[in-house]
Amino acid sequence: MATLEKAQIKNKNSGNAITCLFNPKEYSIQKSVQWEPHKMPGLDLPEQQFTSGNPAVLSVELFFDTYEAKKDVRTEHTEPLMVLTQVDADTHAPPIVQFVWGGLLFEGVIESLALRFTMFHPDGKPCRATATLSIKEAKTAKQQLEEKPRNSPDHTKRRTFKQGETLSLIAHEEYDNAAEWRRIADANGISDPKDVKPGTVLTLPPIL
Repeated sequence: MATLEKAQIKNKNSGNAITCLFNPKEYSIQKSVQWEPHKMPGLDLPEQQFTSGNPAVLSVELFFDTYEAKKDVRTEHTEPLMVLTQVDADTHAPPIVQFVWGGLLFEGVIESLALRFTMFHPDGKPCRATATLSIKEAKTAKQQLEEKPRNSPDHTKRRTFKQGETLSLIAHEEYDNAAEWRRIADANGISDPKDVKPGTVLTLPPIL
């Protein structure tokens, strides 16, 4: 018989883990991506230009019951969860946490935690609780670039030519190389780089 793997909430800063008494019945992960409309004259629809991804959010409900053990459910289960929402003395922020279960490792920060106590011992101490947890994905820029190295730039962009700009200046800002102005000129059919009118929408091709 296969060993039952229990879901865990880990404090990445300290390495401490909260093992769930009962595995969740379900969890959900929501992810959205941000696109901005880029209006161009004469078209029925604006072109959608990617700006950034938004963090994924994991939502899960956890159940704790210490009735048979005659213990306060807060001591070993809900209070350690609440600690994960509080400021760490060393980092001056709540810790990074990891939800680990069945091959899933979701890393982020606790965005919200709701605790509901539904059963009590004769002395009034709770012995049954439900925790509704929301974890927002969190990674540093360094982590993201290490996981998915970028070529610069990695996709075609659009940019409106402004008064006082030159193709060389744009190439320097976009490619970190002013000599790449010819790439922009060729992509936009520009024969004279000094004769680009303000308001012209330029295509900035990727460097492959």
